[in-house]
Amino acid sequence: MAFDLASSHCFQFSWLLVLVEAFTEFVKCGKDKIKEKVKLSSSKLCSYAETSNLLKMDRSKNLVTNLQPQMPTDNINLGPSANPNAKPKDFDFLKVIGKGSFGKVLLAKRKCDGKFYAVKVLQKKTILKKKEQNHIMAERNVLLKNLKHPFLVGLHYSFQTSEKLYFVLDYVNGGELFFHLQRERCFLEPRARFYAAEVASAIGYLHSLNIIYRDLKPENILLDCQGHVVLTDFGLCKEGMEPEETTSTFCGTPEYLAPEVLKKLPYDRTVDWWCLGAVIYEMLYGLPPFYSRDMSQMYDNILNKPLQLPATKTVAACDILQGLLHKNQKIRLGAKMDFLEIRHHVFFSPINWDDLYHKRITPPFNPNVAGPGDLQHFDPEFTQETVPSSIGRTPDLATGTSSASNAFLGFSYAQSDENFLG
Repeated sequence: MAFDLASSHCFQFSWLLVLVEAFTEFVKCGKDKIKEKVKLSSSKLCSYAETSNLLKMDRSKNLVTNLQPQMPTDNINLGPSANPNAKPKDFDFLKVIGKGSFGKVLLAKRKCDGKFYAVKVLQKKTILKKKEQNHIMAERNVLLKNLKHPFLVGLHYSFQTSEKLYFVLDYVNGGELFFHLQRERCFLEPRARFYAAEVASAIGYLHSLNIIYRDLKPENILLDCQGHVVLTDFGLCKEGMEPEETTSTFCGTPEYLAPEVLKKLPYDRTVDWWCLGAVIYEMLYGLPPFYSRDMSQMYDNILNKPLQLPATKTVAACDILQGLLHKNQKIRLGAKMDFLEIRHHVFFSPINWDDLYHKRITPPFNPNVAGPGDLQHFDPEFTQETVPSSIGRTPDLATGTSSASNAFLGFSYAQSDENFLG
């Protein structure tokens, strides 16, 4: 009996050890997951509180998803698509022209008509692993609304396979504004004014749709083959933002974060005008306004350091920078009448806004591209990369099912035939 009691205690103690070890591992994995989530990157920031909420929501969603039967990929509701049969093999994928956290952007030639497009190919597994499906769907939703503005990239259609999402976008090969700024260090005022006016027009249009852009920077401003601005990458956009409404999500790019975002205070659409001020400053002076290699110092500069304006620019340029880069969002240029305040500022007095919108103003710089295959303005780091063969291949749907598919129901979209063929 004593032996049996001792054995029983040993057995219980062994199980206790197993449970303790399992719990320790669970806590460790949870911490590692949270640490991975809150890690700073050069493109997006996320607060600890927001991450914790996301983890909680995702756990509950996963529980529901796991209880549902797997849906075969060929039965997915493709959404409001006039082109439901779109597939990767419709295209010849020629070159990698960009890379992001979730996939690649490729120059692609459509086989049926020889037209060139930029196709953004995103890995579903990566998106789901990083809990970014809401941002991806937000990007698609914003793209759907941007069809009629000359300075916003256009979405022709989107589709999905069991493993990937595909955005078929306008192909723009004049290069990133960042690329040209790096090469030339800074621009003269007339050139900076032209780009700033086209960007402001695009931002004003987004605001009219109650969308805050939130990630304006030279890397997201492209030039087309004539030299006009094309704003791209809508992953951080916030929809449904009425003029007086605020949000508090901590996101953006470090060099361009507005003070109220850094302070984690509620903010409104004036964050976009702060970013416009930062871009104008960088175009004129060569660096963002409060830049420091030490990120903590840079944040302190954004919050506390007075704006430095070397006396080499016009009074109008200095005045608009002081207005846009005002640390108090309630006094910032654009706080009262949004885009109207920007367009009526004296800095833009040489601009005829109607001519600008209709592209009747000759751009100050011509990229001089020879044709769609001219990639001189793309980073060789991308263009020299081999195009993965899997990009243009439709997975064999008969080999299995994909739980990732259900997360992107309704993703597919196609323009009407009238727009699609134009």
